[in-house]
Amino acid sequence: MKKLDRRDKKVPKKFNRNMQRKLAVLFIIIMLALIGLCARLTYINVESGDKYTKQVLQQQQYDSQIIPFRRGDITDAKGTVLATSQKVYNVILDCKAVNSNEKYLQPTIAALTSSFDLNESELRTTISEKKDSRYVVLLKRLSYEEIQPFIQLQNELDEKKNKKNPYIKGVWFEDEYLRTYPYNSLASSVLGFTVSGNVGNWGIEQYYNDELNGVDGREYGYLNDDSELKRTVKPAIDGHTVVSTIDATVQGIVEKHIAEFNEKYKGNFRAEDDGSTNTSVIIANPNDGSILAMASSANQYDLNNPRDLSSYFSEEEIEAMDDETKLNNLNQIWRNSSISNTFEPGSTAKPLTVASALDSGKITGNESYECNGYLDIGGWKIGCNGTHGAISVERAIMKSCNVAMMRISQVEGKEIFAKYQSIFGIGKKTGIDLPGEASGMFYSLENMGVTDLATNSFGQNFDVTMIQMVSAFSSVINGGYFYKPHVVSKILDANGATVSTYDPILLKQTVSKSTSDKLKQYLYKTVSTQEGTGKTARVEGYTMGGKTGTAEKRNRDKTNYVVSFIGYVPQDNPQVVVYVTIDEPNVQDQAHSTFAQEVAKAILEEVLPYLNIFPTEPVTKTETETTQDTTQDTAQTNEQGQTTQDATQGNETQDTTGQESEQDTQEYDLPYKPGNVTEDNRSENSRE
Repeated sequence: MKKLDRRDKKVPKKFNRNMQRKLAVLFIIIMLALIGLCARLTYINVESGDKYTKQVLQQQQYDSQIIPFRRGDITDAKGTVLATSQKVYNVILDCKAVNSNEKYLQPTIAALTSSFDLNESELRTTISEKKDSRYVVLLKRLSYEEIQPFIQLQNELDEKKNKKNPYIKGVWFEDEYLRTYPYNSLASSVLGFTVSGNVGNWGIEQYYNDELNGVDGREYGYLNDDSELKRTVKPAIDGHTVVSTIDATVQGIVEKHIAEFNEKYKGNFRAEDDGSTNTSVIIANPNDGSILAMASSANQYDLNNPRDLSSYFSEEEIEAMDDETKLNNLNQIWRNSSISNTFEPGSTAKPLTVASALDSGKITGNESYECNGYLDIGGWKIGCNGTHGAISVERAIMKSCNVAMMRISQVEGKEIFAKYQSIFGIGKKTGIDLPGEASGMFYSLENMGVTDLATNSFGQNFDVTMIQMVSAFSSVINGGYFYKPHVVSKILDANGATVSTYDPILLKQTVSKSTSDKLKQYLYKTVSTQEGTGKTARVEGYTMGGKTGTAEKRNRDKTNYVVSFIGYVPQDNPQVVVYVTIDEPNVQDQAHSTFAQEVAKAILEEVLPYLNIFPTEPVTKTETETTQDTTQDTAQTNEQGQTTQDATQGNETQDTTGQESEQDTQEYDLPYKPGNVTEDNRSENSRE
C-alpha cells in the first residue's frame, strides 16, 4: 500500500483565505500606528521642540576640565615651610582645532616655537599625525613665568584694540601642582616625599597623606534655557597644612654635625667608606614626647630627586644594578633608621635595669657589689671592663659596671625584670606617627634564661629602636612619665585656621618620682664628674646627665660596634634629651663611646642657646681642657691575649680614669637564639 507524503497533502483554500485576511488587517493596524506616531512627533516638534531641545542641551557639558586641589604644606614648629606644592602648567594642543582652518596652522606653530623650546618640524608632524586629537601634551610642568611669552603673543592688541594674532588657536594650559622641598634633603627621613602626584611615600607625607590631600574641583560649560553658553565652577578643596614638631634650625644643626663626623673619619680605616656605617641622632622634649630633630646619615637624600643614588653609589655601581636592586637600595635609603632599624643598646640600657630594681623595692640604692672583673653565670664567664672591687649602685652607673648590673638583675629576678622592660616599652612599637616603625626584639618571660637575664641587664642580647630608647629614657628622667613620641603638633586648613591639635599623650607611669630622682643623681655623676664615663659629653656651664653605651655587634668578632650616648639638659628640670648612635665608626678600634659623646656635645653647644637654655654654672679652666677618653663598654682581650680582668686585677686606681667597657672576654660569646623570643616581639621593619 502506497504511503502518502505529507508534502503531497494540499492546504485547504479556506485556510489560505483566512490567513490573508489576518495579515492584511495586521498590516493596516501597523500602518495606522506609524501614521499616528509620526503625527504625534510632528506635533511635539512644532509645539514643544525648542523646550525639549534646550533641556537636552542643558545636560550636555562643554569644555569640562578638572581643577586640581593643592596638597597642603608641611611646616616646622615655627612655621618654616619644609614641603609645599607649587602651581605649574602643562602646554596642551588641540590638533583638531588647529586643523579646522588652514589659517590657524602657521600662526599657531610660529607662536609655539618662538615661545617654547619646540622643534617646528616635529610640531608639524605631531599636528598632522594626530589631526583629530583634542589633547596632546607638548610640555609639562612649566612655571608661570615660562608660559608668559606665549600668553602675551596670544593676547597682544593693536592700536584698535584688536588681537594682533587672532589665528593662534588650539593651545591651552592645564594647571597642576608640583611637590617641592625648599631645603632639599633637610629632615628627609622624617618628611618623606610624594609619588604619582599626590601619594605620600614614607615619613609625614605618607602617614598624614589623607590630611595633606584635598578634593579636586571641576569647571564645565552648559547651555541655559536661552541656549547661551554658561560656565559653572565647582572649586577644589585644598589639603590641610601639617605643622610638625621638628625645628628646622635644630634639625640643621644635627645634620651638620653628623656630616662633619662622617667627613672627619672618612677613609680613616676603611679606605672607601664614610666616617661610619650610619650615624643617627634624635633630639626630643622629654616632657611631652615631641621630636625636635631626627636624622641619620644613611637616610639623607634629596627630596626633590629621591631616586638619585649617586650620593651612595658610584656611576659604575648604579649602571650594574637591575631594577629590583635599585629599588631595594632606594628603600634602604628612604627608610627612617631611627625608628626602623633595631640594634643592641649596650650600656645605655643600664639605667632601665637600675630603675626597675629601685622602683620594685628589690634594692634601695645603698647596696654595694663586689666586682672581680667577671661573673660566672649559666656556665659562661661574663666579663666586665675592669676589676672595680666594692662598687655602689651609683658608681656602677658612673663606671658602667657589668657585674653590678648582673647582680642587680639576679636580685630582681626575671619576672620583675621582664615586667619593667615591658613597661618601658622594650620590644613594643611606640606608636610614633611615622610609617615603618619596628618593634624590636626582647626575650619573653617564658624563654628568658639566667644567661639571658644577665646579658640583658647590661644592654646586650636584645634589640631596640632609637625611638624606644628615647621614650624609655625620657620617662626615667622626667619623673616617670612615658609619653607617646610624635612629630606633628597640629593641622591647619588652607586659610590657616586650626583644624585639630595633637596634645601630648601620656601613656603610663613607668617609675615613681623618687626613683626618677635617684636615677638622675646617678646619671648626673656619670657626665658631670671626672670619674664618670660620660664626661666627654659635658657642655661647659650646664648641669646635665647621661649614659654611654658600646654594644658589640653580631657575630661577636670584637671588631664591629654600635657606640652611643644618651643624655639630658638641664639636671633639675630636663628640657632636652639627645641620643646619638654611631654604627661602626670608621676607625680600627671602634669600641669607644667618646665618638658619640663628641657629636652629642657639639650639637648641644649650639642647640641649647638657640632653645634659650643657658649655662647656670661658671666655666672653669679645667672644664675647658679636653681629655681623651678611652671609653669602652665591654671587656675585651688585648694583643697579648690578656683579658681585661688579667690586665687590671688588683689595680682599683683604674676606677677613676673614666674608662668604660662592656666588650666580652674570649671565654664568653653572647648566646643569641632568635627562636627564643616571642613572635610579637620580632622586628617588624617595613619595606625591606
